[in-house]
Amino acid sequence: EIDYLRKHGITADYKKMEYSINKGLWGTSIGGKETLHSEQTLPEEAYPSQITAEGEEHLKLSFDKGELCAVNGQPYADKVEAIRAVEAIGSKFGIGRDMHIGDTIIGIKGRVGFEAAAPMLIIAAHKMLEKHTLTKWQIYWKDQVATWYGMFLHEAQYLEPVMRDIEAMLLSSQRNVTGTVELILRPRNYTLVGVESSYDLMKTDFGEYGEVNKAWTADDVKGFTKILGNQIKIYYNVQKRNEKPEK
Repeated sequence: EIDYLRKHGITADYKKMEYSINKGLWGTSIGGKETLHSEQTLPEEAYPSQITAEGEEHLKLSFDKGELCAVNGQPYADKVEAIRAVEAIGSKFGIGRDMHIGDTIIGIKGRVGFEAAAPMLIIAAHKMLEKHTLTKWQIYWKDQVATWYGMFLHEAQYLEPVMRDIEAMLLSSQRNVTGTVELILRPRNYTLVGVESSYDLMKTDFGEYGEVNKAWTADDVKGFTKILGNQIKIYYNVQKRNEKPEK
């Protein structure tokens, strides 16, 4: 196509035209000659958003029942605008650049570059808030069904009835995921600082990890240890009884 345009006297920035760029709310995909091979990556100039920020910048993302509701203290009724605000802040640092390798429903693997500052920052902050506000098994099962949901959605199964069941579970899991997460942004990377939430399960009035406990005594620990190890003790005793002496 480029050769055809040149032949007919049409000039343009053909370097940019070497890449297929598809921009959306949840990131921008970039395809080019490098993405057709496994061993290459995209050059800096292929990315639509160039790095302009220097130094560090603090970013605070607030969530209400799992949904982004404020950016740096500025509330957003429109969640789309909230995502765009995070994208504008993060993209100038070049955050969210990577390569994605995925499987198609016809069995072919595809490779594409992308930049997605907002999703990277929002997901990272959201996951940290979940770690503070959900139990171990809530996190485990939420992640399991979320993976299935993503695969079904990607493979055009949105109308499958089980999707509504998964959505109900995911919605329920987010009822306590409310609070604010602070991040520090730097060129090409970010750091999660911490969270503030009234639902934080790291409540110091119950105890401090590795420091002090207020919920049980040393005698309670002895009993707990015996009960916790009881099945393993039984297993090895049975194994020992059934061991045949070597001749």
